Amino acid sequence: MSILVRNIPNIITCCNLICGCIATGAAFHHNFTTTFIFILLGATFDFFDGMTARALGVSGKLGVELDSLADIVTFGVAPSAMIFTLFTEVRYPELIYNSFWFTVMPFTAFIMAAFSAMRLAKFNIDERQHTTFIGMPTPANAIFWAALISSSEAYLTSPMFNAPFLLAFVIMFSWLLVCEIPMFSLKFKNMTWKDNKRKYVFLILCVLFLGISAAAGTACGQTFTYISRGIAGCIGLYLFQSILCSYMKNEEQ
Repeated sequence: MSILVRNIPNIITCCNLICGCIATGAAFHHNFTTTFIFILLGATFDFFDGMTARALGVSGKLGVELDSLADIVTFGVAPSAMIFTLFTEVRYPELIYNSFWFTVMPFTAFIMAAFSAMRLAKFNIDERQHTTFIGMPTPANAIFWAALISSSEAYLTSPMFNAPFLLAFVIMFSWLLVCEIPMFSLKFKNMTWKDNKRKYVFLILCVLFLGISAAAGTACGQTFTYISRGIAGCIGLYLFQSILCSYMKNEEQ
């Protein structure tokens, strides 16, 4: 096998990293739509690098480490950069309406980047996460924030929202990244309904939800905005379904 063929998965991973760098730069320049698109592209490359490595039989430690480094940028730094920029635009209550908080508060966005790195490090050494996840996957977290901010900036910067609320959400999602709540993976070992009922229900609901979002967006000439909100809603559904199933399982025990 040639050197080029052996490194195809690493090349795909590097494409993920480049997407993350572009997404981060776009976020700092307030181009949230571009950030969202490149986070999605990065997630696509992230999906195919592991699949390609397994197909070629070239999985190795280098690929694992490179994948984690790329994911930190695309799914940790890029969404944090979006939140950083959003902090410069959101409303600040009178109690903290001063230059100190205007300067300091935006940097709290990078709490999420730190917890994303911790999540990825835990994933690499946690033997429980081969078929399911423990805590929210970093791609899901990044896609949620990118979809939400790119589609709902007007609401997030309106009087109905403010900087303390944004900080509270940053802290909550940072905790979700490293919590001990089991969350299902969309990897299929087989296609039977019995073994994949939870996944099929989720996918069916997502298709319906996105279809309704696309139809509503087309009707009012805001297709991209509504589909983005639909994607954010699907991630919210994923969290709700995972937490509910975990709770029901604990109750049965």
